[in-house]
Amino acid sequence: MPDDRPGLFRRILSVSNDDPRKIVGVAVALCLVCSVFVSAAAIGLRPLQEANKRQSMRQNILQVAGLMQPGGDVDALFKQNMEARIVDLRTGRFSDAVDPDVYDQRTAVRDPALSDPIPPDEDIAAIKRKAHFATVYLVKDGSGGYRAVILPVHGYGLWSTLYGYLAVKPDGREIVGLQFYDHAETPGLGGEVDNPVWRAKWPGKRLFGEDGELRIEVVKGAAATGEKGAYQVDGLAGATLTSRGVNNLVRYWASQNGFGPFLRTLQQELSKDG
Repeated sequence: MPDDRPGLFRRILSVSNDDPRKIVGVAVALCLVCSVFVSAAAIGLRPLQEANKRQSMRQNILQVAGLMQPGGDVDALFKQNMEARIVDLRTGRFSDAVDPDVYDQRTAVRDPALSDPIPPDEDIAAIKRKAHFATVYLVKDGSGGYRAVILPVHGYGLWSTLYGYLAVKPDGREIVGLQFYDHAETPGLGGEVDNPVWRAKWPGKRLFGEDGELRIEVVKGAAATGEKGAYQVDGLAGATLTSRGVNNLVRYWASQNGFGPFLRTLQQELSKDG
């Protein structure tokens, strides 16, 4: 005997559009279909996203070193001019414990096995934890030596943690540049950390005095003239707390608690090589 019962699809269509069961069923079906498409897109685009992230990182590193050229091949410039190395922040020395091509300091700092809490009296950058390792970039000078070293830095501003790079001369004393690549400071105020005019105030400033004391500071208003001004950078107008945050993060990472021991070690090693 033939089965005269309507199929499932026809039975669903025959249900009134006002029936709660049909409304819920259609909503669930749409959610399932959309989730499949979104998941597939996320998985399919992941390699492209990772490539774009790497490209942006390299571009920022080249810019802070003053090597980014309009229309230049970012990957070629990076490969030609940069050498990535891992620094053990606990010893201030280079390390082969992790691979600089895959190491992620921002992820490591959330792992208790790869980071340590910072004592409150030392945490002027308000970052709470410090990773054991950091990836630094040595800027080649074309003759087998190095013209700068680029240090990853971060610290809290007014609304967010600012992530960026501080480039310094190999002797660790003179700043080559400072650039942030991720933050959520107020546009037009604290967001002026991205302004090329303000970024241009950093090159040539000195981190340490002749006595080795850390002297760099972001001041309220304009920097002083003369010898004192060599260690000062103008604060951001209307953004006192962001300026203070930048001051604190630069001083923290240049200090004994940050890259200070590494910079001294690097200077000694380059002196021996020279």
